[in-house]
Amino acid sequence: MSNDIRDYPRARSSDGLYRFLGGSPVAVAFRLILLSILVGVVLSAIGFDPLNILYSIRLLFIRLYELGFDAFNWLWRYFLLGAVIVIPVWFLSRLFAPRGR
Repeated sequence: MSNDIRDYPRARSSDGLYRFLGGSPVAVAFRLILLSILVGVVLSAIGFDPLNILYSIRLLFIRLYELGFDAFNWLWRYFLLGAVIVIPVWFLSRLFAPRGR
């Protein structure tokens, strides 16, 4: 005899609340609590404050905007640093290359 829960008839399958929630209310509440804590940790890490959510959203977009330009500035500096070496080496290799190629 199997003790698997799937072998028993689903007595709650006709219960409207059970169908609406997608499971037992206690299990759904537990999953929602865990998911809320996880999302809260992530949102807190990026600077959201639950007491002033609109200000936090605005601040997030401002920081992302500034980060974008900081990333462009970072990329530009590395480009210039590399170009100081690459461009003269390329120019000299083109200048002194054999003409047959």
